[in-house]
Amino acid sequence: MSSVLIEHDGPILRITLNRPDVRNAFDEDVIRALTHVATAAAEDSSVRVVVLAAKGTAFCAGADIGWMAKAIAYSRQENLSDAEDLARMMERLDTLPVPVIGRIQGAALGGGVGLAAICDIVVAADVAVFALSEVKLGILPAVVAPYVLRKIGISAARELFLTGIRFDAARARQIGLVHEVVPADALDSAVARRVADVLTAGPAGVARAKSLIREIAGVHPEDVIGVTTNAIADQRVSAEGQEGLRAFLEKRKPGWSA
Repeated sequence: MSSVLIEHDGPILRITLNRPDVRNAFDEDVIRALTHVATAAAEDSSVRVVVLAAKGTAFCAGADIGWMAKAIAYSRQENLSDAEDLARMMERLDTLPVPVIGRIQGAALGGGVGLAAICDIVVAADVAVFALSEVKLGILPAVVAPYVLRKIGISAARELFLTGIRFDAARARQIGLVHEVVPADALDSAVARRVADVLTAGPAGVARAKSLIREIAGVHPEDVIGVTTNAIADQRVSAEGQEGLRAFLEKRKPGWSA
């Protein structure tokens, strides 16, 4: 049985964690599979949106117990290599040139919060729970930290990184980890609506906007005037920009959403 299910549904790529018996926890196979599919998706122009989901009642419980047990005997170098594999997986998912929509139906713990943090849009069921619980085990959420910190900010990170406490979907939305909270039976329809929203947008424009966010985040506006002005000028004269503007003026749908 594959630990990660991959389904191409037209322009939608559905990536589903498939280890419900261990609450979709990470191990080497999951990390390898997610790295591979993210690498392939980045080069596939037919993919316009990714939905990241999981089977069973939990989204992702972080590191697999068996994997952690092996790590106890690892040398520092082996631990470093292990962490680098996880970091590479997170980076590949985070830099996908298409929107990633997270479907969080249940517990997202440790690395599961990291997966939620790399998603551009996160929809969670109201029963979902979250925790950066690494400190409870005497370790720390180091590899996922850049992504989580970027999402929730320093104040929330200080509380949640340092205590490992659990928090609900409403709190996750309040701190920016989650964008929408819905009843569990409305989760799929909410995700479908978000997918439909994305598919009305120009794919090249979306990819460039996502890249622009990474490039200018945290930089003083005056220092990126050249970046932003060139970005809009380039997009306006591109085939997609021209089509979008003409479609708007002619009161019709642009070619990518027809």
